[in-house]
Amino acid sequence: MPIDTVWSERDTTPSEIEEALRKLLFERHGEDARYVPGRVLNMVCIVDREWAGEVVNRLERTGRYHASRTIIVAIESGRTTIDAVASIASDTDPRPGEFALLRETMQVTIGERHVGHLDTIVDPLVISDLPTMVWSPHGHPEAVDALLSLAQVVLLDSVDEPDVGDALGRARELTGAGLYVVDLAWLRSTPWRERFAASFDPGSLRAELRQLTRVEVRHHERSRAAALLFVGWVASRLGWRTDALMTADGTWRGRAHGRRQDVDLALATDLQQSVPGLAGVTVETASGRHLSLDRGRGGLRAHYTNQRGDDRTWTVVGASRGEPGILGEGIRQALLRDPTYNPALAAATTLVP
Repeated sequence: MPIDTVWSERDTTPSEIEEALRKLLFERHGEDARYVPGRVLNMVCIVDREWAGEVVNRLERTGRYHASRTIIVAIESGRTTIDAVASIASDTDPRPGEFALLRETMQVTIGERHVGHLDTIVDPLVISDLPTMVWSPHGHPEAVDALLSLAQVVLLDSVDEPDVGDALGRARELTGAGLYVVDLAWLRSTPWRERFAASFDPGSLRAELRQLTRVEVRHHERSRAAALLFVGWVASRLGWRTDALMTADGTWRGRAHGRRQDVDLALATDLQQSVPGLAGVTVETASGRHLSLDRGRGGLRAHYTNQRGDDRTWTVVGASRGEPGILGEGIRQALLRDPTYNPALAAATTLVP
């Protein structure tokens, strides 16, 4: 197994950190020329110092979806100097005739006084000409704002905000600034969107989409953003006009206005749902078709009925990625572009009471 190469220093500077990392790369490549650095993505993670280890563990569980260079900025209250630890590692030894990619990780511990000019600390540490993703799972929006001139992508999770309106508003603010936003709340709805679309994929059923009369989304108590984004996606794809929903007994209800008829909307909290994301989706059409998708063991459980008396139930296997898979997919999405997110986000914000 390959051994990590590590450098650390107290009371250091960004230029010293960058120089030390270059030396580590030179040394590892000198040991075996088949060790080569990955050059795909920079990722800057802004965390509270006491929770830095938890974030590192989350990143390690993402599997093969990790950045080429990860810079963990740990903010410690009262600190006046900068400490740093840099390491270079490879998941495998190089095999004959093959290369082994090196991953570079830095943890830079700073104080609150450094946040306002965080860009001057991070700028020397990112790899030029690569996209840079910024993720701040513990808040610190001021730190994210300080890095916007360096970043092209912001990773966020709308469930982290206590107010869903503020969460979606922040996402719209960032997209308005020209950044590509990857929202984990949006990614949690991906299997549901895929299965919903696949259910109406046959040409004979395509027209049924224009006859939807009801959409109900059941969700984890902290995942209303994911439910709003799902409904926003349906509304934006079908050209519905949306208004703010009304709230009653924990359920948000209202109507969207389609070309042919209004559509009843409902977002309901499922208190039995133990993990973030959606618990179920039900849609009905004017022709009497009824489709429900519910989270179940091994995948999504689908139930379909129509006016002719057809009644079918089946399981869509492997529909959920799990939380480590969601974070890994979020990192992968930094290199992609989903054209349906921004329209869904715009529609979702209009639904917030």
